[in-house]
Amino acid sequence: MEKKNRKYVFTKKLDAFFIGLLDASRFVGLYFKEVFRGPFEFTEFKKQCYMMGIKSLPLITLTGLVTGIVFTKQSRPSLQELGAVSWLPSLIAIALIRALAPLITSLISAGKIGSNIGAQLGSMRVTEQIDAMNVSGVNAFKYLVVTRVSASTVMIPILMMYFAFIGLIGSFINVYLGENTSFVSYFQEAFSPISFLDVLTGLFKSIAYGLTIGLVGSYKGYNASRGTEGVGIAANQAVVISMFLIFVEEIIIVQISGWIRLAQF
Repeated sequence: MEKKNRKYVFTKKLDAFFIGLLDASRFVGLYFKEVFRGPFEFTEFKKQCYMMGIKSLPLITLTGLVTGIVFTKQSRPSLQELGAVSWLPSLIAIALIRALAPLITSLISAGKIGSNIGAQLGSMRVTEQIDAMNVSGVNAFKYLVVTRVSASTVMIPILMMYFAFIGLIGSFINVYLGENTSFVSYFQEAFSPISFLDVLTGLFKSIAYGLTIGLVGSYKGYNASRGTEGVGIAANQAVVISMFLIFVEEIIIVQISGWIRLAQF
């Protein structure tokens, strides 16, 4: 019996990659089409905001506090050698707002929120709940995907600002124990070098990361297959791909913000 000759444009894997990329682009396009077209599922959106925001607070609080304390503790010896310990609040504030808070918050969220979205939607897909919603006249994409992606885009910037604040509290605890600096003096020193561009860059990063985490988690879950095994694969791929894209976006945004800073001088 003769084997059938299958023709591919490139190779089987490369063709599958480009087909997946095209499918993902259509998914993103459908999100932006649906999010600006009413009616908006506001009740489900508020529920997702609560699940992603309030439920993440204990983990974000612990991580932010530890980051602030450890980063301050690690930075002190180098600044002591230069006789610049008084720069500690400024250094920690700049590092947290420009880089650490957006990046660490988004990586935590990719693991917690992204995997949850992938697993939830994947379970609904393999148990045919999404098909049942569409058959019964409910726009499953708007109800499930638009609300989750919008909630992650809104909540991750809020979690990022909370992380930065808790990180500064952790840093203050360490500085207070070392130099006995007052709370007011510490925060005056910490915020003195922070510019509007620093805050804007941190917020823009976290919005981009929140959108990425929501879209990747929803895409993988919404298109899950192969039963319970497929649900696990969707959740795992949602985390891995989100983290990869976050690092790519970090490099691009840092490069662009660097050009803007240079243009200001």
